[in-house]
Amino acid sequence: MSGGFSWESAVAALGLAIPVGAALWEFGFAGRKRLGYRVQMDTTAKNADTHPHAGVLRQMQQNGTSLVDPSFVLLRIQNSGWTHIDANDYVVRDDDQVGIRISFPGRRVDGMVVTEYSHDYLGPCFEGAAGLRMDNGLIELPRVPLNRGTHYKVLAVLERDPDFPAGRKFPDPDVVAGIKGGVRGGRIKKTESHTFASKPVMVFIALLVLIAAAQSFTTFTRDDATAQAAPVDCAEGTLTLSGSTAFKEAVAEAAKRYVRKCTGARIPITDNTFNGSVAGLDSLAAAGRKAGTGKAGGAGLPDRLAFTDGAKGDGRPQLLPRPVALSLFTLSVNKDAGVQDLSLKQVRQIYAGEITNWSQVNGNNVPVHLVSRHPGSGTRSTLVSQVLDDKELLEVTSGDCAGMDRSKPGRCEVGDTGILLDTVASTPGALGHSEAGAALTHEGINQVRIAGYQATVEGADAGAYPYWQTEFAYTYGEPPADSIAAGFLRYLTEGAGKDSLPAHGHRPCSELEKPLLCRPVG
Repeated sequence: MSGGFSWESAVAALGLAIPVGAALWEFGFAGRKRLGYRVQMDTTAKNADTHPHAGVLRQMQQNGTSLVDPSFVLLRIQNSGWTHIDANDYVVRDDDQVGIRISFPGRRVDGMVVTEYSHDYLGPCFEGAAGLRMDNGLIELPRVPLNRGTHYKVLAVLERDPDFPAGRKFPDPDVVAGIKGGVRGGRIKKTESHTFASKPVMVFIALLVLIAAAQSFTTFTRDDATAQAAPVDCAEGTLTLSGSTAFKEAVAEAAKRYVRKCTGARIPITDNTFNGSVAGLDSLAAAGRKAGTGKAGGAGLPDRLAFTDGAKGDGRPQLLPRPVALSLFTLSVNKDAGVQDLSLKQVRQIYAGEITNWSQVNGNNVPVHLVSRHPGSGTRSTLVSQVLDDKELLEVTSGDCAGMDRSKPGRCEVGDTGILLDTVASTPGALGHSEAGAALTHEGINQVRIAGYQATVEGADAGAYPYWQTEFAYTYGEPPADSIAAGFLRYLTEGAGKDSLPAHGHRPCSELEKPLLCRPVG
């Protein structure tokens, strides 16, 4: 609808009205005084021996008289409303002690007993009560006060009326009673046992499901329609991205969403460009030098971004940083190692070569195999600086991780996070490092807690978990405001693009207490 009440507003209003209506029904209409009954058993004598009340039935038949087609009926009388029912609430004359009358068409009453009370205090209501009696085909029950949810049960033994045709099914019992101020004129209502919900509630649930489906439909169709319109930061051209493999998947998802909305943009994602933080910075700097630093009046490159785990060093002064997210990294170990938690001291001893078998840290008797990233990897440099106290890794013992001698400890290197995790999962005793999001769903490995703390922002904030890093996006100089580099960067840091980050284990800087620093509070 244009210029009026939109479909989305109508659906939202209906979605609010349904639960309000349900509440009014339950507490306003149905919540008034309501007296109900339920027929819990109506069976012939030949089936009665298997019933739990068979002992009572036999006791009721101890009159020595043979009944004609005997049958047994168990009735439950209950307060099924939300307010209590007093003895004076029954719709009868003041001098009438009977509150409920029950007849059995086609049958005569030969015996009757109250078999169960929901609460013991209901018992005296039937002791010597003037309103409790049976007469031929009729049972009369006294005006019993019933609090909300209370009930009692009446068991009757009956025999076929001689005038009723033999073999014909007996009609249901006829229960007559009325409550002052009750629902639907106060007439007693036959209730049902619900294993899930009553029919009115089921209707409300079905309506709510339909409302939710309608809201989802309008949301998706609105997204499809608005996808054809360019957002504010849409720009045309091809954007080249490079850098951290740990950040690749999150950036790739955001890029896919961006080009879906901005039909004039192209952002190809390849393994050749995402091959490490340092390599990304090098390629960005090389592209800038090739384009010329004074091009376009000193403006930066409009079509390149590089992502790094952590800030660059003192070199490359032309590269400008923009914090994007806080990334949590983790140590991942092959399940055959038999460990899931290491102290910071033990981690350092392992990477220093002082611990070479997992049995030395109460794990299994398996040699330690270190699987690391190549130099220039942000996850590796962060491991060294923040976990290993700036102690460099041991020398590589095997140039091929697949061919590493598994009978003794050693270290090998790979160039990609996915390859690292696959290698750790397939190598008994292997220990590697990666971003937490990628390791979380990878089979065959355990994430290692450090001093009992897992990779969480809360642990990093408390200063307890050390393996984290700020993800930066770098530009060569200041890109033009209308360029695809500037537009995608704004989309990723301030727009809908940042919604792609949490699913991959990264926290957008805008969600942290100090967005400009983009680091844990601690």
